[in-house]
Amino acid sequence: MNNHSLHHGGADPALRIVAMPAHTNPFGDIFGGWIMSQVDIAGGVVATKRAKCRVATVAVTEFVFKKPVLVGDLISCYAHILKVGKTSITVKIEVCALRNDLNDDCIKVTEATVVYVAIGDNNQTKEIPKED
Repeated sequence: MNNHSLHHGGADPALRIVAMPAHTNPFGDIFGGWIMSQVDIAGGVVATKRAKCRVATVAVTEFVFKKPVLVGDLISCYAHILKVGKTSITVKIEVCALRNDLNDDCIKVTEATVVYVAIGDNNQTKEIPKED
């Protein structure tokens, strides 16, 4: 893969973070659960903005780890909406890693599809407003 801006239309990532030693599994790679958490946060950022309210994760319909994430990698989570339903939003998240060797190649390490539901003041699902 080339530079991440070429693969995401110049879009800004929903989340960027450096993978640290505290995030490793016993084998020294970044723990998959930590990556899952970052993916959920990134998808939630996009879903919240579209829903204009709080959202909750209700399903993960796809989660694929393509390559390991290493300590020192700068990961960027790119998220875009696939579908908006009456109360739910389906978001596709792609995670790219810039290795700490300082080259500009962004390596796709993970991709996921996550479904969020809009939550109203009474902690019940609520309808998502139509786009302006």
